[in-house]
Amino acid sequence: MGELFKLLKRGNKSAMLAAIVNTVIAIIKGVAYMFTGNVAMFAETMHSLGDAANQFFVFIGSALSKKAPTEKFPNGFGRLVNLVLLGAVLIVGIMAFETIKEGYHHMVHPTASGGFIINIIVLGVATILETFVLFKAMKEVLHEIGMEASGPGVFAKSFANLGRAKPATKLVFMEDLVATMGGLLAIIAVVIAHFSNIHWLEGLASILIGAMMFFVVGRVFLDNAAGVIGQADEEMENKIGSLVIADPDVKDIQGITVIKEGEDLHVELEIEVDPQLTVAEADDIRDRLAEKILAENGVVDVKIEIDEEDEVMHWENRPRPTV
Repeated sequence: MGELFKLLKRGNKSAMLAAIVNTVIAIIKGVAYMFTGNVAMFAETMHSLGDAANQFFVFIGSALSKKAPTEKFPNGFGRLVNLVLLGAVLIVGIMAFETIKEGYHHMVHPTASGGFIINIIVLGVATILETFVLFKAMKEVLHEIGMEASGPGVFAKSFANLGRAKPATKLVFMEDLVATMGGLLAIIAVVIAHFSNIHWLEGLASILIGAMMFFVVGRVFLDNAAGVIGQADEEMENKIGSLVIADPDVKDIQGITVIKEGEDLHVELEIEVDPQLTVAEADDIRDRLAEKILAENGVVDVKIEIDEEDEVMHWENRPRPTV
């Protein structure tokens, strides 16, 4: 139990916060739906339930993925977070289907729903809470990539660098972005339907919210399927390669591979040095480079092979990272 508690403390905090907030929101929306029968509220209830369950599993997966390698699993558990996320998106997919199905039924057989004031208050409060969680996820994205921003810069920089965030943080970001947009869409549909008597608009809002949920399912599935297989991180390869080639004792880089497993990066590097160096001097170079590379965010292990300079430049043709 002690080891499990330590692992849970290292779980993705954005996912845990989002799971708690979405659980509260789902309960409030569910109660409002029982009183009003509003189909847009039903869609938002299903959305929040799916998000809460999803993000809870994400938190557990991100925590367990940090378990140290064992004799039976010498490569560690880094990809476990990708597997959990693949399972979690099934929940969102089921919720999305039910949301679209209910919306279609309401469009074919539109009926007036009551509790206009209750719907607006609940949806308004829920959207504000979702926006708060989204902003926290944006800050977490910037924290993970070592970037600082304030005010509107948080929004712009988090969107621009979302691809570099950890899988769990990226999922929370996308889900809460869709949840915030869905809340606004539901409010618009409820207001228009109330004042114009075009009640099928609430069904259309439900279908659109379900479609946005399916979009998240697709994006998350593709990202984490690649993570389970073991995806090369070309941006980090270029970044680490530039760091290594800048070392005065490194003559060339024959090859570099950075494999992303869950939230962890594994680096394999083959460099060329002066053939006149002693074994001790070569070991010093290896240790110095390993220390620098391990200081990069997400890198958990480094393997460096050293060869003598062959007078053929390999690294000069590599693409350099963009600033």
